[in-house]
Amino acid sequence: MAGCACRRGAVAALGLAMTLMDATTDKDPLVHEQIFSALCYLGAAEPEEILNACEEYLRHHDKLAYPHRIIILRAMEAVVKSSLPHLDKSTAKIAIFLASNEMTKSKDLILEWQQAASNVLVAVGRRFINKVMEEVLTKFQPGVLPHYFIVQTFANLSLANVFGMVPFLNSILGTMLPMLGMAKQENMKAAFCYALQSFSESIQEYLANLDKAPDPTVRRDTFSSEISSAYEVLFNSWLQSREAKLRVAVVEALGPMSHLMPSEKLEEQLPRLLPGLLALYRRPSEAYYVSKSLCQILEASVDVGSRSLDTQLDALLSALQLQICTPLDSSMSVQLKNHNEVLRCFTVLASSFPDRLLGFLLPKLESGSERARVGTLTILRQVINSASSQMEIKKPFILSAMKLPLQDNSNKVKRAVVQLISAMAHHGYLEQAGGEALVEFLIRQCALPGDQSSQLPRRHSLETEDLTDSHVRDISVNTLFLLSTTVDRMDDVLWPFLLEFVIPVHLSNALAPLCKSLVYLAAKKQEEGEEDLRLHYEANGSLPSAYALLGRLLVATSQPYRGGGQGAAALRLLGVLHLSIHKTLEPLWSKKIPALVEHLEANTQATLSQAAWEDQLLKFLQETLMTISDATWTCQLTLEMCRQLSSYNGSSSEKNFLYKSIGTSLAACANKDLVRKQLQDLLETARYHEEAEREGLASCLGLCAVNYLDETLAKLEEFVKSDVFRKSAGLFSIFKDRSDHEVEKVKSALILCYGYVARHAPQELVLARVDADILRNIFLYFNTKVLGIKVETKDLTLKLCLVRSICMICQAVSHSAQAGDFSFSRKAELVSQMLDFIKAEPLDSLRTPVRQRVMAACMYLVLLEPPLSEAGRAELVKTCLHSVLGLPSPEGPGLEAGQKEPLWQDTLDALKDLLKSLLQRRMTPPGLQALFEHLGPWIRSTKEHERERALEVSAAVLAFYQEKLNVSAVVPFSTLGLLMALFCPRCTDSLAWVRQHAVDCVYSLLYIQLCYEGFSRDHRDESVEKLKALKLALRDPSVDTLFQACCNIAKVIAKRLPPDQLLSLLLAMLEGLADPDSNCSRAAAVMINSLLKERGGVLLEKVPEILVAVHAQLQEGAEGHVQRAAQQTVYILASQHKAAVVSSLLSHPLPSDSSTGTMWQALAREPILAGQVLELLLEKVNRDVPYKENKSFLRGSSTERVATFLPLSATCALHEIMSVPESGPAVVGLYAQLFVALLLRVSCTVGVQLPKNMQSKERKSVGRGQPPRTLDPCSSAVETLKAMLTQGGSQEVTRALAEAGGWDLLRSTEKHPEGVALLARAMAQHAGPRLPPIVKSLAPMFNSIYDSQRVTTTAFFAELLNSNVVNDLVLLESIMDSMTARQRDPCLPVRMLALRGLGNMASGSPEKVRQHGAQLLASMINGMDDKDDPHNLVALEAMSGLSKLLAFTDERDLRSMLLHIAIRIRPFFDSEKPDLRKSSIILFGNLTKFSTGSCEEAFFEQILNGLVTLLLHLQDPKPEVVKACKFALRMCGPSMGCAVLCDMFQNHLHEDRSLHYGEFMNDVCKHLMQNYPDTLNRLVAANLFYFKSSWADIRAAAPMFVGFLVLHVDQAHGHQLDLDELIAALTVLLKDPVTAVRVKVAETLGRLVTIV
Repeated sequence: MAGCACRRGAVAALGLAMTLMDATTDKDPLVHEQIFSALCYLGAAEPEEILNACEEYLRHHDKLAYPHRIIILRAMEAVVKSSLPHLDKSTAKIAIFLASNEMTKSKDLILEWQQAASNVLVAVGRRFINKVMEEVLTKFQPGVLPHYFIVQTFANLSLANVFGMVPFLNSILGTMLPMLGMAKQENMKAAFCYALQSFSESIQEYLANLDKAPDPTVRRDTFSSEISSAYEVLFNSWLQSREAKLRVAVVEALGPMSHLMPSEKLEEQLPRLLPGLLALYRRPSEAYYVSKSLCQILEASVDVGSRSLDTQLDALLSALQLQICTPLDSSMSVQLKNHNEVLRCFTVLASSFPDRLLGFLLPKLESGSERARVGTLTILRQVINSASSQMEIKKPFILSAMKLPLQDNSNKVKRAVVQLISAMAHHGYLEQAGGEALVEFLIRQCALPGDQSSQLPRRHSLETEDLTDSHVRDISVNTLFLLSTTVDRMDDVLWPFLLEFVIPVHLSNALAPLCKSLVYLAAKKQEEGEEDLRLHYEANGSLPSAYALLGRLLVATSQPYRGGGQGAAALRLLGVLHLSIHKTLEPLWSKKIPALVEHLEANTQATLSQAAWEDQLLKFLQETLMTISDATWTCQLTLEMCRQLSSYNGSSSEKNFLYKSIGTSLAACANKDLVRKQLQDLLETARYHEEAEREGLASCLGLCAVNYLDETLAKLEEFVKSDVFRKSAGLFSIFKDRSDHEVEKVKSALILCYGYVARHAPQELVLARVDADILRNIFLYFNTKVLGIKVETKDLTLKLCLVRSICMICQAVSHSAQAGDFSFSRKAELVSQMLDFIKAEPLDSLRTPVRQRVMAACMYLVLLEPPLSEAGRAELVKTCLHSVLGLPSPEGPGLEAGQKEPLWQDTLDALKDLLKSLLQRRMTPPGLQALFEHLGPWIRSTKEHERERALEVSAAVLAFYQEKLNVSAVVPFSTLGLLMALFCPRCTDSLAWVRQHAVDCVYSLLYIQLCYEGFSRDHRDESVEKLKALKLALRDPSVDTLFQACCNIAKVIAKRLPPDQLLSLLLAMLEGLADPDSNCSRAAAVMINSLLKERGGVLLEKVPEILVAVHAQLQEGAEGHVQRAAQQTVYILASQHKAAVVSSLLSHPLPSDSSTGTMWQALAREPILAGQVLELLLEKVNRDVPYKENKSFLRGSSTERVATFLPLSATCALHEIMSVPESGPAVVGLYAQLFVALLLRVSCTVGVQLPKNMQSKERKSVGRGQPPRTLDPCSSAVETLKAMLTQGGSQEVTRALAEAGGWDLLRSTEKHPEGVALLARAMAQHAGPRLPPIVKSLAPMFNSIYDSQRVTTTAFFAELLNSNVVNDLVLLESIMDSMTARQRDPCLPVRMLALRGLGNMASGSPEKVRQHGAQLLASMINGMDDKDDPHNLVALEAMSGLSKLLAFTDERDLRSMLLHIAIRIRPFFDSEKPDLRKSSIILFGNLTKFSTGSCEEAFFEQILNGLVTLLLHLQDPKPEVVKACKFALRMCGPSMGCAVLCDMFQNHLHEDRSLHYGEFMNDVCKHLMQNYPDTLNRLVAANLFYFKSSWADIRAAAPMFVGFLVLHVDQAHGHQLDLDELIAALTVLLKDPVTAVRVKVAETLGRLVTIV
């Protein structure tokens, strides 16, 4: 019986395989791959049968196209490979015979087909080599040229089964050799070459593993004669072919063959073989194959000790070197492989011919060709690394040959040399004589200019693109560090030799890597036990001195982030060398140096303050000199640093710091003669035309003056008296030929020197020297006279140096303890000179820092005694303001300080500081007023940038005045009113920054007033502090915001302003009405309409006329303050005659213009009036019919709805009033009435048109150029409702509706109920307490005569029932009854919405659901059975509602209806409408809660009936349906009686998680078949129904479902399945137009093997 079953299974498997093979004609590659996989799956289960089936199929379908045959042959190969150890001999023979026939069936070459067949033979041949050879040899007969793939198969077999194939090779070669002459076609010759190559490689592997070989007697000479004969044909005949493919095949074969040729034969052939191969280098595409073969031939020749190789060496070397010199693109792997093979050739030659090789290579280094040098250096590196023993005695020759390459300027050569140096270092070359030159070369490359952001070129472009200096530097730096850290034998070579390269400034870029290497070497020596690292100068005179090292490294540290972090590296090196610098430094430097390094590492180049860092270094130097305390040592250091000055001529920043270091060391030097001598030398040799040099020299003299003031001044005095200024011979004859311009630079430097001397010299000594020694000489330099007449200099440098010196001198004087007693006699002269500088500056641009520097100098001058005269002060203020505030704007107004151009911001800050210093000398109200008399015109300027600057300066000055004011007695602030009038209008300026600065000014003035009233300076007034909060609001340029801010400011001022100042303020403010800035002028308009307040009561009859006039005024486009005055007029009239005003305004034509809207808005200012007006308008809205129905001419007998005028006009008026925030209290008072009226107004205007006359007016108003205003009745009502909710305090409602798109839905004819539902939901969430009166007013509208109002009312209440707020409504019972009654409404949307509302009670009032469960269930079931429901909309609502109600329904109420509902909703599972699918499936899931007890078994049947549908619809195209299926399956899980399935549904079917459908279905089917195997037929039948589904994903899922079922069912139950019917259905589906479906079908067909 078991045998019969197996036989039946094999037959069935055969049938499946046949079906799959029939499908190979499919055109889609994905289907092909799945068929291949399915056949492999079948083959894994039944390998013998499937191989036989494939053989039979191919045999019987002889005309099947070869692309389809390939699929089957590939499957056969895979099955053979997977089952080879267990494969039956007979089956193997069948496969061999078939593959042999398939391979040789066509005499034409069809590569893919014949290769697939050959692969089957090779796969079988891994075990059944004799059977394969027995078959293939029948088609390999002597004297007959075999098929191409017979030879190819022999070759592949020899590689796949070496030990099995080699014994056949002798006879194969014997048969093959005569065939070589018969081959005429190039591809056949190439096949023979490939076979010979493979045979040779196979034989070599066999011989190399004789200990494992079946026949250890096999020897190399067994094949020598045949290989020699083949060689003759290949080399003498085929190698000359014009076909590149054949030449390459020949070349690839010759290499392995050379190892099997007899030694004498190889020796004999080398003189011909090598030139023949080298000649092929002329074809670049074949170079790699030539090089690979050549390397094998050279290895074979060396192995046999060839003597003739010596005669070929020169030609070989030349050809190989040319290959190395060929440009290499490493992105092309063939070129890279060729490069490596050629280098291997040189390795082979170097081991046997080292002298000849070097004799060839070293002269090539003298070549002028870049490629030749780079190539030769590359070869040398290879040889040194791979043949080190042969090169050992050749080191001197190689080193001596490096002289010319070391001088080459090519970056490619440099890189090659650096790489060669790295190899040499590892093999001891650098320890030889001449090795120092290589180290020096490496360091020079480290010093090349580098870009820190540069990166090495991509690897493939290293040869094809030029290398930059930066790239060479990076390679060299890495190499130097590697040599220092990884090559042990380099320690003694590099230490302390590298120190010699620290001093030269031209090697600055190498300093960081040098220091890092030296520090590492020093640390390594200490680890090895060498404690004393002191340098031994007597043994090595070329080492730099301690003074040179300290000076150089200290200067390098001043630019710490240059060159890759030279600062920290230099400091660490100093720490290592402390004993060599001076024996006393260890305690100091061990603390200071780590702290300095830590400071550098904690910062970056962007965050480090350069000035503060240099100060730290100078302090470090000063402490070092104090610690050493050796006068001679200090002098030597000073001399050394002076000697180094000239080295830094190209590095201004470092030279500047070196000057400072010299000044510091001179100050510490005890030898006055040396100090004088060095000062003399410095003044003589300075390069005065360079700004940095002048700055450095001045700093140096200033620092020296700390201890040598007299000597420094004396030396400068000598210089003043020298002949340099008269251009005649004398002490400074070096200046004899200087031009006037150069002399000006010398003057500039010396003027700056005096400034620095005054700055650094002891304060107690400066005052006595200022007039007599310092200023006198400064003016001597500056004032040039020609024929006794003073000539104004135009040299910018001279001006700036003078100004800077004056600043430093004034600072020195003011910081002196005796400054209060010092009278600066030349103060007025200096101020005058400074003003001349400012006046000379152009007024149209800011190009130089002259203004800023001059004002800074004047700031210090003003503070010194004696004080300036009134005229002098006025002139100074006027000149500076005009020079700065009047400049054109460089970047536009409104930028913060940090965003402005630095020079401009510095200049403005200097102006502020100058005005503050002037004010400090006269801290009185008149002094303040005098200053603002000059600032006033700029504050009122029509140019924005001038106003902004003036207000910014004013705010700073007033803040300073407030801060510094010290009132000893209560005095009046007499100018407060005038100043307030100056700044208050600016609080509404058109420019935001002006407004904010103006508030700052008002804030400061009020506190100044408080100080004058006797309050302390730290007193804070609550009302004044409110001004700070206004600043943020003033960023908003809207008129309303600015007006409100202005009012608030006015309130604060009114509260704090003294009575005696009120009149002056009002008078000045009246003048402000004429301000050209309308924002500023409107501040004066607050007193308009006061007369109307007194006399408005008698104007009743004139109201319409007045309103017409107001309207006309507004139409003229009046300014903002006029508009507000007009609104005030309307407000006053309405407060006295509201009915007349409302009637008059309602009579205005529609569409209303903006002026009418402005007038309506005026009525909202006061809540009582606004409420009365709203009531009048509500009456107008509700009194008239909302629309009239007219017959449409275009629509024939149909009617269209046209809005009536009065309700529309009143609706527009309501919107205008409620758009004003002040209407809020009135809206709140009438909230329910307004809400209901406007909601019903919206419902009655959906789809309503304007009257024809209004449409024409709308078109005319647009034509006249006025802004169009919407006249759509529905939009007007919606916007009014929105405004009502906003002003009624329900902003959250409007926001929620806007976010959900509810306002648009309210306007929509189709989706209006959805919009009403969103509105009700938002009201329930955010305005619950407002609902009771709304519900009471709206409930009667259930019976409205208008369908639209009934729909709106029902939709509103339906959604309210969804919220728990409904429990607070007294009318809940009546609402529910009304909803139930609406089921009989003739309007379908009303019936649908009524069911929705009843279903929503589950959310809003679950207790009521339990109380009225039976009634609600009956309503829902009736809804599902609604006869007048062609599109199932009512049924959809009934199902959705029923799903909600089930959770709160008593089980007894539902039990009798359960099966009826389940059966009734089942057809909806596959509905074309996704909403119906979703709702019915969710309802089915909810029904499972009630399936226990007596209904359990019956409902389980319903679950089984729907299970396939639910699982397949997990692939539904609609995500919401997929979620519904997941929910239903989770709910069904507990009722299925399988805990594992239940857990799977609960764990994997989360709604928001993605599902791996295939894995999930596999597991589901496994458990279904384990627990319910009897349902197989039922489940498969249900799936067959979906084979015709309209959704492709479900059509693909259904066969996959079936495949998983049969995969997991046991044999006993599997036989119950009607396999023929299933296979027939799958076969039909295999022709589905969708690829994914066909793929799944093929997969399932493969799985059917498990049940057959």
